[in-house]
Amino acid sequence: MTATPADITTAVREKYGQAARNAAQGLRSGCCENASRQTTDPITSDLYVNGETDQLPTAAVLASLGCGNPTALAQLNEGEVVLDLGSGGGIDVILSARRVGRTGKAYGLDMTDDMLDLARKNAAEAGVTNVEFLKGQIESIPLPDNSVDVIISNCVINLSADKRKVFSEAYRVLKPGGRFAVSDIVAQGDTPAEVRKNLDLWCGCVAGALDENEFLSLMRNAGFDNPTIEPTRVYRAADAAALLDGTDLDVDKFAAEIDGKYMSGFIRATKPLVARELPRAAASSCCGPDCCS
Repeated sequence: MTATPADITTAVREKYGQAARNAAQGLRSGCCENASRQTTDPITSDLYVNGETDQLPTAAVLASLGCGNPTALAQLNEGEVVLDLGSGGGIDVILSARRVGRTGKAYGLDMTDDMLDLARKNAAEAGVTNVEFLKGQIESIPLPDNSVDVIISNCVINLSADKRKVFSEAYRVLKPGGRFAVSDIVAQGDTPAEVRKNLDLWCGCVAGALDENEFLSLMRNAGFDNPTIEPTRVYRAADAAALLDGTDLDVDKFAAEIDGKYMSGFIRATKPLVARELPRAAASSCCGPDCCS
């Protein structure tokens, strides 16, 4: 079915609110799981290694629905201010807070009350005090201009129906020379319209994924320097079948069609020290299912 931007926001909020409630009860959710099955999620599995999560609250780990490890990607330094877009249960905020130390600070931004409640509880349990969780949407960040050293995000930008606004806001709040270092799902080449317009797959981190060239183009248009995408995991037909299971699509047909056309990637960019003149914005800022496919 065709999903409107309002549909997408509502569905994402509901899904991730349920994921927070599940985590609070000791249950794990996933980007492509539903209540009827217990398959391994090809997107969220095996992302944190080397004991990184050993000292974290169990609920923070259970609520993690990312596709990478942006805290490792970002190379955070003592004293920096970090913002996690779509911070969920707080796993990456807590890890970031420990890396930037007492002289630094880590913000988490999320639009879901259940996730914010869980994240605050997890941060308190982890004993980190240099954190603050903000309620809001990543298309309208409630922080001042030039206030953040590093922006991270973990499989959240694909969920937005207005990516241009996300990149514009990220650019605005970063300090000159600030770094953008996120993990996300990225499309490679043409993908079926039926997949792009499926609401379940928007919530499942697939339908809203930008094509890699469009991702880079939108970041340059927002003002970022040197955006790059480093592939970390390419999803094959078997992974695609797991992602499609539970939707109203023909699993065998579409798994074959999207075999190898989606990947997790590390996206890096910097805000220039001196602002440059940007290209004139397009008349529409839409990047939803009907105009960003």
